Amino acid sequence: MTPSHTRISKAVIPAAGLGTRFLPATKATPKEMLPVVDKPAIQYVVEEAVAAGLSDVLMVTGRNKRPLEDHFDRNYELEEALHRKGDRSRLAAVQESSDLATMHYVRQGDPKGLGHAVLCAEPHVGDQPFAVLLGDDLIDPRDPLLARMVDIQEQHGGSVIALMEVDPSQIHLYGCAAATPTGDDDVVVISDLVEKPEPADAPSNLAIIGRYVLDPAVFEVLRKTEPGRGGEIQLTDALQALAADPALGGPVHGVVFKGRRYDTGDRGDYLRAIVRLACEREDLGPDFRAWLRSYVTEEM
Repeated sequence: MTPSHTRISKAVIPAAGLGTRFLPATKATPKEMLPVVDKPAIQYVVEEAVAAGLSDVLMVTGRNKRPLEDHFDRNYELEEALHRKGDRSRLAAVQESSDLATMHYVRQGDPKGLGHAVLCAEPHVGDQPFAVLLGDDLIDPRDPLLARMVDIQEQHGGSVIALMEVDPSQIHLYGCAAATPTGDDDVVVISDLVEKPEPADAPSNLAIIGRYVLDPAVFEVLRKTEPGRGGEIQLTDALQALAADPALGGPVHGVVFKGRRYDTGDRGDYLRAIVRLACEREDLGPDFRAWLRSYVTEEM
């Protein structure tokens, strides 16, 4: 299969999950809207897509997710109030989210897994390669993972997944890749994928993290994919089929990411992500780091 020369412009962000690990905070507030310092987690993800040149963003939502749409829409009353007060910095911050990208929304309906959520994007994506960004993984903008993945897809065609080396004892928490090296230090060819294997059964310590650049051939494979782990349609299963038979939709490559990643998938990691990002902020970092040192010293 020849590489695709269509410039990727569309990103898909699945956001239909119930966020049960953050109850009761997520009873009425989407998990994606929980703040990471002073921006909701979902805004970091949209900003990452835009920075990689993907300004057409489809969000796959579900029930009680209307605040996501409101966040990326204009709020004229709030903007007018800030304008009258002369609060230019907060006005700019409010307007930033509504000016980021061209936003689209589709409801998943039944929560049938990540593979089903991706399949919901087919009418919008059509026959173009596209990116999928999961909201639990925040990638530091200084480490442009998605842009690198887009470059690899444009060079080789097919699909590209993001990988990260983890401690072998933790591989059961992730999808895992069997891979062979290429001429690029950070790029591998995927031969097999296993969803959350036991450490003894894992083919490597390369874990799949929440960034994908997919060939549209994945849609046909997903339609034929039977529900797997948890009774859900797993994207990993479809990618495994593509890796096993490149004639279906090109090869599957992996980009091994060694940069900064902030995991907001559970409460502990969410708190650690906030502390790390707050410490690195120019406006908050100096005072916050000083307080944190003092607090840790007192507690110890």
